[in-house]
Amino acid sequence: MKPEIAAQLIEINRQFYQKFGGAFSRTRGRIQPGVRKIIDRIGRDAPLLDVGCGNGEFIRQLAENDHRAPILGVDFSLPLLEDAVRIPNGFPATFHELDITDKQWSVVSGQYSVITCFATLHHIPSEELRLRILGNIHARLADDGEFIFSSWQFLRSPKLAKRVQPWDIVGLNAQDMDENDYLLDWRSEGTGYRYAHQYSEAALGALAEKSGFKVLEQFYSDGVTGDLGLYQIWAKR
Repeated sequence: MKPEIAAQLIEINRQFYQKFGGAFSRTRGRIQPGVRKIIDRIGRDAPLLDVGCGNGEFIRQLAENDHRAPILGVDFSLPLLEDAVRIPNGFPATFHELDITDKQWSVVSGQYSVITCFATLHHIPSEELRLRILGNIHARLADDGEFIFSSWQFLRSPKLAKRVQPWDIVGLNAQDMDENDYLLDWRSEGTGYRYAHQYSEAALGALAEKSGFKVLEQFYSDGVTGDLGLYQIWAKR
């Protein structure tokens, strides 16, 4: 994918989450079943970085689960971060604005035992940007740590598949997109559009290999059919 096309797709998502961040947050008042399963896996004393933390609901659930170690949540949507900071008093979590497609993650220092990235990676266009992000995650993951993430499997849902829209609605050409890139509409409190990529297990395995990771585990969860999220757990090779 040409860098200028990737930049336009990032801008489409940025505009969506700035305009509809509040509406989106109101639809995310509870965590997904797959994320609930992950919470039971995370040690209470594990320093954690949550990439694409959104409205912070996952971190609030960690607080309810008596997590004790420091947590850093990063996201590029200020409306979502405004909701994220509503955490229990005294809980060791902080939040920073960060566009994870940037080359430098200056607001993220040190290393973490666990790095999570739920429902975020599928919004990143082009292999170049994905590998850049995964490189930043690799550099900040402890040698014995785990990178845990989920990827939206929207095409498994006939209802969600109907939300796929032609690229010319946003002035782009389908020929400029990579395979499995899609534009989906949003219909709550107005009409908006988001870019998303549907990953296969094989595609994620290839990304892991190229970025210095290995796949430890995976499972499907979420949605009425229990398979709208593909969860994988990676470790450093």
